[in-house]
Amino acid sequence: MPENPGYAEIAEHFRRLIQDGTIRPGERMPSYQNVKDQFGVAHTTANRAYRVLKMEGLTLSKPGVGTIVAAPASNNIGTRVALHAATGSALDGGESSRILEVGTVGADALVAPRLDVPPGTPVQVRRRVVSRGDVPVHLSSSYYPAYVIAVTPELKEPVSTGASRELAASRLGLAQDQVLEEVTSRLATKAEKEVLGLTADEVVVTQIVRTVTLEDDRVVEVAVKVAEGSTILRWTTSLRAQEGAGDA
Repeated sequence: MPENPGYAEIAEHFRRLIQDGTIRPGERMPSYQNVKDQFGVAHTTANRAYRVLKMEGLTLSKPGVGTIVAAPASNNIGTRVALHAATGSALDGGESSRILEVGTVGADALVAPRLDVPPGTPVQVRRRVVSRGDVPVHLSSSYYPAYVIAVTPELKEPVSTGASRELAASRLGLAQDQVLEEVTSRLATKAEKEVLGLTADEVVVTQIVRTVTLEDDRVVEVAVKVAEGSTILRWTTSLRAQEGAGDA
């Protein structure tokens, strides 16, 4: 650290503390006064350093509390598809995927219409939690129809394939065409709070329902991803020019 650090050096100092887990998600950052005293800088310098961290998504302002460390962001499907195309893995650096459950369930009211099957139809489910470092990022449940499982029996095993949709599409001889993502916010269930390490009585989470179709318009996967935070969005992304990835 220089004797007279600027805002960039101060931002880098706290960036390292956040990334190595010294200051964990949800914990309060030092006050502006503490930063001023620690580094011997003006308020405007401390403010600029914190603004950099906020713009990078590392911190956020919490009314009545101050600046806190943000929870790790969960990459969207476009980012994960690009990661797989570039590296062969849909997981970002420092991420890990842990399988929680693999089995056959009856398609419920959320999944059945998106897989275009009657409610109660047996489908394969794979539930997993993705973490960055040791901090849970999101909980994901992927549902596959019978014709996908017929060509990719590996999806019935409790191990990560690293690219489930890509594997299924390859076996079917078809490319992924597009993904519809429907995003809503709701309160977390007790089980979701336990997996994601959320301790408040009522926690708002973002639920993303992702329906991926192949070139012949058949659905290869319906996935329900849950992450802390609230937002309401809905969009469709073309996957024609990118390789697919799964178990992310």
